[in-house]
Amino acid sequence: MRPAAAFPPAATSAALRSGALPLANHVDAILERVDRAEPELQALLSEPGRAARLHRAAKELAETWPDPTGRPPLFGLAVAVKDNIRVDGLPTRAGSRLPPETFAGPEATVITRLRAQGALILGKAVTTEFTLGQPGPTRNPRDTAHTPGGSSSGSAAAVAADYCPIALGTQTGGSVIRPAAYCGIVGFKPGFGRIAVAGIVPYAPSLDHVGIFTADVAAADAVAAWLCDGWDALRVQAAQRRLPVLGITSGALMDPVEPAARQAFEAVLARLGARGYALREVDLPAGLDTLRAERRDLALGELAQVHGDWFARHEALYSDYTAIRIQMGQDIPPRRVAQLRAGLPERRRIADADLARAGVDLLLSPAAPGPAPAGIASTGSSIMNQPFTYTGQPTLSLPCGCLPGGHLPLGLQIVAPRGGDEALLGWAADIETALAAA
Repeated sequence: MRPAAAFPPAATSAALRSGALPLANHVDAILERVDRAEPELQALLSEPGRAARLHRAAKELAETWPDPTGRPPLFGLAVAVKDNIRVDGLPTRAGSRLPPETFAGPEATVITRLRAQGALILGKAVTTEFTLGQPGPTRNPRDTAHTPGGSSSGSAAAVAADYCPIALGTQTGGSVIRPAAYCGIVGFKPGFGRIAVAGIVPYAPSLDHVGIFTADVAAADAVAAWLCDGWDALRVQAAQRRLPVLGITSGALMDPVEPAARQAFEAVLARLGARGYALREVDLPAGLDTLRAERRDLALGELAQVHGDWFARHEALYSDYTAIRIQMGQDIPPRRVAQLRAGLPERRRIADADLARAGVDLLLSPAAPGPAPAGIASTGSSIMNQPFTYTGQPTLSLPCGCLPGGHLPLGLQIVAPRGGDEALLGWAADIETALAAA
């Protein structure tokens, strides 16, 4: 199981709000941890003056909310922010060599909302170039000889390394769920559109999701309540009154899963069954090859459109990996891209209807084909996650142990129908308890 967090979210939050943990002392503890681990992990972008900025921000928070009884829910909690999300006072490079002024603009809505609830911005987290597959330098805190996943590499690593209890990432393929699984933390990708993308450098606007990395489900719920539009806490509580029916994917989605990871998944299902969950085998998602092909064409086609002017001006600054994919996107007929974009609402409606027809509340699968691959030349495969990004369904990755005799974590991917974000987190709290008890 994952080691105990240095800064458990609930306990740290309560101590900061009450004043039992002075915010300045907490900032010092964070900085000490970052200074000790960061030379090897490289989860955060270098920031001269980080300590002074954080202490100024902590002082401003204390002055804004001097009365502990009136402090907001996220008071003093540190947040790492993926470097495609704009933060006032910090440059945005999107993991690229392009001039940061290329991406200048108003602060992202998600950051403004976090600040309003008292969150402290730890810094920018490393991302792959333009959130594609060209890796950055970040290593996996669970074993630095392995990738942390991507493209939200630094965000997942920062939470797993206990720099902070919360981090923001984005997902257009598998960039929240996969790194969360590789790093042994919780990753929550809400349904498409539940979190505003204003102020974020896009990859493919029809597919881009903002996601949350946290140490546990309770923290994901606490953050989602302030970032997700129209969040209804009563729906979270209502879900907790009964156990969901779990759909166990038995179709083509499981084909890439490594044999040992498949056995570990089956062991997880046995534990859930012993806890009283109803398990129902289903051949979902339907039309998997078509979903993957359509997602690929739409993502690359929109990527080329997003980068049209930037690529024309700065082609020499792009990696070969990214340049090739932009050129691939340029070769996709605009009519094809427009048709796929127009067909997305129906694709997403069908996916939700398939879950309802199967009589299941949630769909379960491994979050990745196996544990984090060795080395950092690749961020691993998003093949398990792509269909649910395309369908826009809320998805969660929960740590579910390691391979027998291994030490690298595995993740359980849990998918709900659109609109089921609150129920997903409500049900996930009990599933988390069941998995932690093993």
